[in-house]
Formats: sequence, structure tokens, C-alpha cells
Amino acid sequence: MSNNGIRSLVSNTSYKAAHLVSGAIEAHFAKQLSDAMQRGEDRLAPEPQKHIIEAIIDTAFWTSLRKEEGRSPKISLAFLSPTQSDQPLIFEQRLALTPDILTKLAPAVERSGIHLGVWQDDDEIYIWGTTNDIPGFCFVLEVVEPGLLVIKHRRVDGFGKFVNVAVLKGDEVKVVDEQSVSLPDCPALLSSLLGFTSQSSWNNPVNLHVQLAVSMRAHGHGGLLLIVPSESDKWRESILHPISYAVSPSFNGLANLMVQNVNNRNLMLWKEELSKEIDCVAGLTAVDGATIINDKHELLAFGAKITRPHGNETVKQIMVTEPIIDSPAQIVSPGQDGGTRHFAAAQFVYDQRDAFALVASQDGRFTIFSWSPCDDIVHAHRVDTLLL
Repeated sequence: MSNNGIRSLVSNTSYKAAHLVSGAIEAHFAKQLSDAMQRGEDRLAPEPQKHIIEAIIDTAFWTSLRKEEGRSPKISLAFLSPTQSDQPLIFEQRLALTPDILTKLAPAVERSGIHLGVWQDDDEIYIWGTTNDIPGFCFVLEVVEPGLLVIKHRRVDGFGKFVNVAVLKGDEVKVVDEQSVSLPDCPALLSSLLGFTSQSSWNNPVNLHVQLAVSMRAHGHGGLLLIVPSESDKWRESILHPISYAVSPSFNGLANLMVQNVNNRNLMLWKEELSKEIDCVAGLTAVDGATIINDKHELLAFGAKITRPHGNETVKQIMVTEPIIDSPAQIVSPGQDGGTRHFAAAQFVYDQRDAFALVASQDGRFTIFSWSPCDDIVHAHRVDTLLL
């Protein structure tokens, strides 16, 4: 520490994972910002250096283990100067980046979308205020729960969920593998979560599926969502009839919103309406059975029971991958990957190879099931690390 309490960047970190992962995170932001500049993107965030990343992670980790009035802190730290934000709230005096200060500030900034601004001056790093507005590829660290930190950045177009870069939980470190997007069978939903899908508007089907996944995971009950082609009813062969909660005619709340012409004047209202419809559909997945929508976003049923079509064999193996560095693919039986929802989703995709399934577990795990024509197998993509 310096004399005024502001943290010195030459301070030694005591959280070992901060030192181990900071180099990989530095490389990620350097590459993303370089690529963005070459594309001619403007309003980009500053590039965080390894020692800054390490210092922020170290302080955030020890903060996460503290409590204020019996509650664990939930905070978001963004690395940028006040001049890089619109309408920042700037403190009259700089505050030290310490667990004590962060714990005290946490109750005021725990709501979603509020970031504590962190910046550097020569060899010192400090908190300058708060902001709701950050530039593209801005380094953000979120304290989710005690010992659990997520490093992420804002998409350059500002649409949709932030892109996760790394997740640290105690001594366990998971760095997202950007090369996963190059796999020939990589679903568009996974590409979007990895931050490699160019989305020019909110009413992009892939972006909608991402928001549905986030909402399904958030309700905490577990759930199964099937997305089927609209031009065929073949999926009905894999559903037990009669369907307890069939919807007729199909409900078009999401579908109608997705075809609306969205512009700057109506964007905020449209986003609010879309968020409500997404939470409505995601909420239905908490009911036992599967919720079914088609690729036109029409709701067809919920609480549906998956069955094996007459004459079809039971799925025996699936390939499980996670877009994490040093996480090899595994071939397992469906029962090894999870409970009855996972087995049902694997069987459905095995029989309906032009559909895919999203499965949320009560413990927070999230899996995308799709058919892999390259490997001729059901592919289970574990993506909970990307949804935190």
C-alpha cells in the first residue's frame, strides 16, 4: 500500500490463482482488442495488463470471503477511466482497492448493471466511482458468491449477455477455450456464448436462445427446452401423447416480438417486453417434462414427456465437451452425464437430429444437446461456465 491507502501495483498477491491465470486473461484481451481495432471498431476499452489483472482478482477474491451485516458481497469491477464512460458517478476522493472498502461499498452496487470503476495512475490502482456504461471489450470482474469470480467483457455491439473469459472458484480455474468455436459441429448458440457471433440486432434467433438459457438457469428449478423445426411435425413421434399441456393454437408472444422492426426509439420498450416473454417461456421449463418451441419461436407445449419412437433404439453413448482449455472430450453413457432430463434430451436429439435441447440442472449446470454429423453421435456441450 502507498501512504494514501491506494493499492500499489507492485504489491504481492496472496491468492495463487490470480497469478496463475492473469497471463492467459491478458492475452485474451490483447487479442480481442487488436482484432477489434483492425475491424475498425470504435469506443474500445483499455487493454488490461497482467499485473493489474492479478491485483484486481486478488483483492476481489479476499473480498468475496467477507461479510457485511451478515451478507456476502456481490460486486462488479470494471477497468476503465472515468472519461471512457457516459455519465459516470465520480467520488470526490479516490478510494483504495482493498477488501475493506469493497465490502463496505457492496450493498450500494449489488444490483445488475452497476460497476465500480477501477483505474491506474502510475504505479497505483484505485476506485474512482460507479458507472452503468462501459465500452466494448471492457475487463469486468464479477464477484458472484464467496470464492467464485467471473472474468468477462462487454460485447462490442452492447447486445446480449457479457462474454465470459475465465471462472475462478477457490483453487479451481477454468479459462474459456476460444478455439471451441472452430469445431465443425459448434452450435450457433455456443458460438454466441463464446462471443464470436456477429449480432447486428437484438431480434436475432441465436441471441434469443442465449437469453432463454440464462433465464432457465436463473430460476433454479432445473428445466428442459426443446427447439424443433417448424416445417415438420416429426418431433411428435418422440413425445408421449396426449400431451398434458399442449398449446393450441401455438402461442406467439416471442414470435411476434422477434419480427418487429426495432429501432432506437422503441428499443428499450421492446427489450422490456422481450425479457418478460423470455422469462415466461423459461418459467414453463420448471414444470416436470419438456417445454417445446419451434424455430419460429412459437410455443407448442410444456410438461411434455419424451419417449422413444417405435422401432428406434435407445441412445447408448454421447460425447461430452466443455469449452474450457485442457478439457478433453469424453464418450460416456447418457446416465453418466446427469439425471433423467439429460437422458431424455439425449434420446430426443438422437431420434430428432434436426432439433436441439437445452437442459438446466438445479445445481446450475447447463448443457446444450445437438446431433454431431461429423462424429455421428449426440454431442453434449457443457456451457454453465459461459452462463455465470
